[in-house]
Order: sequence, then C-alpha cells, then structure tokens
Amino acid sequence: MTTAFSRKAFAELGAPNLVYVRPLRAGDLGQEAGIQTRPGVTIRPDQIIYGVYGADGERLAVLLKREEAFAAAVAYELAPVSVH
Repeated sequence: MTTAFSRKAFAELGAPNLVYVRPLRAGDLGQEAGIQTRPGVTIRPDQIIYGVYGADGERLAVLLKREEAFAAAVAYELAPVSVH
C-alpha cells in the first residue's frame, strides 16, 4: 500500500526546521521574479550559486556562497544540510 503525502505534510514530517542547501547554475534560474542581487554584483549564467530549500522543495533563498547559505539558514533558526 502506498500513501501519498502533500507537500505540507512532508515538510512537517520529522524536522520542520530542516532545510537543504544545494548548488545550482545561475543560468538555470532564468529571469525568475524575486531574484535580486546587491548593487554592483554581476552573476554569470555559468556561475555556481547556492539555493536553500524547504523539505517540500520550495526554494527559500539563493545566495552567492555556500557558507552564506548555511549562515542565513542558521540565522533564521533553521537546520541546514548539504545536498549534492
């Protein structure tokens, strides 16, 4: 028997504060709304950046450096783990 979980139910399963950090190419984001950079910062399409995602797969943040992604998660009282 297979049980289907909603995204919300999956996110609440076990560790609701768990988030994962994974590398992605900046060009893969395209021109998505809500992606902002600091003034004077240029991001190349082939540049590796880091996304912070909730257990349900929702992207919560995108940062330039892996260390920044982990620090941001901890600052919001989340428990980051790395995904390759």
